[in-house]
Amino acid sequence: MSFLQTLQSHHFDILKEIGNIGAAHAATSLSKLMNTKVEMNVPNASLVDFQDLPNIVGGADAEVAAVFFRFTGDSLGSMFFLTTVTDAEKFASKLIGQSFSFRADDEQVQMGISALSELGNILVGSYLSALSDFTGLNLQPTVPQMVVDMAGAVVHYGVLTISEVADAAILIETNIIEVDHRTNPINGQFFFIPDPESFPTLFEALGVS
Repeated sequence: MSFLQTLQSHHFDILKEIGNIGAAHAATSLSKLMNTKVEMNVPNASLVDFQDLPNIVGGADAEVAAVFFRFTGDSLGSMFFLTTVTDAEKFASKLIGQSFSFRADDEQVQMGISALSELGNILVGSYLSALSDFTGLNLQPTVPQMVVDMAGAVVHYGVLTISEVADAAILIETNIIEVDHRTNPINGQFFFIPDPESFPTLFEALGVS
């Protein structure tokens, strides 16, 4: 039995709480960046089999936008944020101050990709900062990689390096809500995938056996 399979509900409660703290910090940063009130919440944290990940974002053939990171330091792993292309375009439009589409000219597409990479930096940096505060571990993200592709291909890339030694990821669901438009939130999935050998280090640092 892998370490992941031994996780109990209280482990996920801890990760959800850390996610909410990180989301609060990220919301503050996004509010300043977008010059509008933004709220974020983490409704759920759960264990998901790698083979089921594409279904969570609409199926293997669904086109998604993803920002992928590795994190290094006292613990190693991968993190990526996925959202629909429609939601990614809405968010990029807010950040660059004009209507955005991935089918636009190269210059505008690069602006949008830069904006979405910054979104990823804020989300991942906020979560790792909260996790570091809880654990005392030094955790640092790598430079983000932004891609628009089919969900199956994105997930395969994200888990390729560890799929031979692990078979599941921790899913931290994330909602990004512009307060003036509560009926139309930007939804995303935030995947937290520590390398298998890092789980004992993380949870021991959290005080959970």
